[in-house]
Amino acid sequence: MSTGSQSTSEFPASVARLHPEAAALLVRDGEEGEASGYHHTFREIFQQPETWLDTAARMVRSTPRIESVLAGLKSLVLTGSGSSEFAGACVRLGLQKRLGVDCHSLSGGTILTYGRDVMPPGRPCVMVSFARSGDSPESTGAVDLVLDTEPDTRQLFITCNASGRLATGYDGDPRVQTVVLDQRTNDRSLAMTSSFTNMALGSTFLGFLNDPAAYLELCTGLSGVCEVLLEQHIGTLAHVARGAFKRTVFLGSGPRFGAAREAALKMLEMTAGRVPTMAETYLGLRHGPMSYVHDDTLIVCFLSSDPVLQAYESDLIAELNQKQLGACKVLIGEGIQQDLLRPGDAAIELPGLAQVGDDHSAVIHVVAGQLLAFFRCMAEGLKPDSPSEAGVIQRVVGDFTVHRMAEQVRR
Repeated sequence: MSTGSQSTSEFPASVARLHPEAAALLVRDGEEGEASGYHHTFREIFQQPETWLDTAARMVRSTPRIESVLAGLKSLVLTGSGSSEFAGACVRLGLQKRLGVDCHSLSGGTILTYGRDVMPPGRPCVMVSFARSGDSPESTGAVDLVLDTEPDTRQLFITCNASGRLATGYDGDPRVQTVVLDQRTNDRSLAMTSSFTNMALGSTFLGFLNDPAAYLELCTGLSGVCEVLLEQHIGTLAHVARGAFKRTVFLGSGPRFGAAREAALKMLEMTAGRVPTMAETYLGLRHGPMSYVHDDTLIVCFLSSDPVLQAYESDLIAELNQKQLGACKVLIGEGIQQDLLRPGDAAIELPGLAQVGDDHSAVIHVVAGQLLAFFRCMAEGLKPDSPSEAGVIQRVVGDFTVHRMAEQVRR
């Protein structure tokens, strides 16, 4: 397995040597630069194995500040808006198990509209905010509301933009600590890719404060698995993405359901809504959502390594096969059961995924979802860097009025 040691400039080139399609993209991008329409997205996806290692080192260096925030905590809230919310969903379970406290994933909009009513009762509470730019009105609005109405709640910001409002607007407040990731993770594309996985992986360190060596080993393992995905499976994912499907459903359990939600959003954003998407759990699909799966549906299965979860997931996949639902499936995991594959299906086998563990593997599945969305965007004739041609959605949500209920007014 690779060790994640290649530089960002070297890694796409090494992939290009293995896959002619990637080589063509790299050559065209080199000739046309940003005019290619995928210049930023292409590099932001492929820089992830390297930037994960940088993020891991930054988090370990930030240990004293993080320890000061987490001291004595009884509950943890992970928050963000859009993709940033799903980052919390990918790591919530692992953090709850390692920290031994209630851990909740809440959208910035939920906190902004419901305030203290949705905060967990355990005190002291720590709120971790994820933000690529830190300039979203929901990011600062939710933080301000909690600082005003829950003054004893401590705040940790993990952001990719050193000059954003979240990173610069709270200097001097003893309740707030900020970790700014490498500027490369401040994705310039409309859709978040490397920013998402780096923030998720960065927050994972909160559960490893007493064992930074294990955290660094985990991040190295994940980086290696990600390189295998990019080096060996880009061609398969590109082929699947060009298929005749018209809608997609992404399935995942636990942290991989957070990955499914993010992958579904990536497909929706990068195809400008042309490909409708849905994210669901394996057991949840039976309760009505299975009616979404038609003969024009791509089914993407993020697989667990735990034997019990595997059994539930395999049963559902076998049921889909028995009912002949979906146009085709993509199974992504390690030790994939070949009898779950029908003609036309694809298996993305990733050695080492079980070793990093189910609590931490969601970022790998997210990268697979990013690649499917990227290549489908290209197949639709859109530009991955800016697929929303009419400007319906933007890289940063524009300002809007922040309202407060009477009980939320500054005390």
